[in-house]
Amino acid sequence: MIRENTKVISIGGCCIGGKNPIAIQSMCNTKTEDVKSTVSQILALEEAGCDIIRVAVPTMEAAEAIKEIKKQIHIPLVGDIHFDYRLAIAAMENGVDKIRINPGNIGAADRVKAVVDTAKACHVPIRVGVNSGSLEKPLIEKYGGRVTAEGIVESALDKVRMIEDYDYDQMVISIKSSDVMMCIKAHELIARQTEYPLHVGITESGTLISGNIKSAVGLGIMLNEGIGNTIRVSLTGDPVEEIKSAKLILRTLGLRKGGIEVVSCPTCGRTQIDLIGLANQVENMVQGYDLNLKVAVMGCVVNGPGEAKEADLGIAGGKGEGLLIRKGEIIKKVPESELLAVLKETLDNWSE
Repeated sequence: MIRENTKVISIGGCCIGGKNPIAIQSMCNTKTEDVKSTVSQILALEEAGCDIIRVAVPTMEAAEAIKEIKKQIHIPLVGDIHFDYRLAIAAMENGVDKIRINPGNIGAADRVKAVVDTAKACHVPIRVGVNSGSLEKPLIEKYGGRVTAEGIVESALDKVRMIEDYDYDQMVISIKSSDVMMCIKAHELIARQTEYPLHVGITESGTLISGNIKSAVGLGIMLNEGIGNTIRVSLTGDPVEEIKSAKLILRTLGLRKGGIEVVSCPTCGRTQIDLIGLANQVENMVQGYDLNLKVAVMGCVVNGPGEAKEADLGIAGGKGEGLLIRKGEIIKKVPESELLAVLKETLDNWSE
């Protein structure tokens, strides 16, 4: 379910909002000034399925690097700017497709206006970002001396009105918190008060394990309520992992098709093959296929064939050997050492 009454915003040709599919984002962890490393990471993210990529712009050198980075990539580029309005202007003049700012830390009104004027001239949308960690003191005090969902929403809408006052409405709103339930509540509140598209995610969610769990819970609830037009799974790790997780979250909710879904059993005392190692190998292998399939990896021949019936393709282990199963039908029995290769060969030559 997608909230279709949102405004449509074009980011370098990628449209979000309205009936457009939910776009997946990530952010480079390279130094933007290092063009070669940044481009290399973006190309890897493109291959993984990233739709929009963001880079930090902490220096003028980084802002100037955008021009060269843009020449070598194929997805929209977002510049993330804090504190110095001149960096936002330079990033736009060097070809960035969107900027992410918090108008509250850019400076005085004339500086915010200068950024908005440049955005209008360059046709660059603005992502208005407010995080719970940077909420203004007056709003903390207003809501009982603590950060609240209500305070986050009020802060974001204040910033939106500030930009609207300069006669600009090409905006995306982002309100984030590392507190999953607060983040959900804030998005439920703001979704009822604005038609701007929302960039959703759980900020500072943590490492690969904790970050994925928190993001899946938070994003799953919000997206299931129709809230969110573009998403990022924020992880402390390789940004490519963010894309894998985002794709799986969207696929699980039925919001995106394409790509192979791997299901595997949790192992038990009947398992006589290295199921954990095999399942991980399969999951890594299938990343390169643009097939809309479900692949099952099962640990034993007792339940394997039955459990794999719902999958398009499956393998089930025995004692040093395994079965290849297609659409619930056993195709062949092969040694354990050949299971992965046989599965790959079948995928390479897949046809319905």
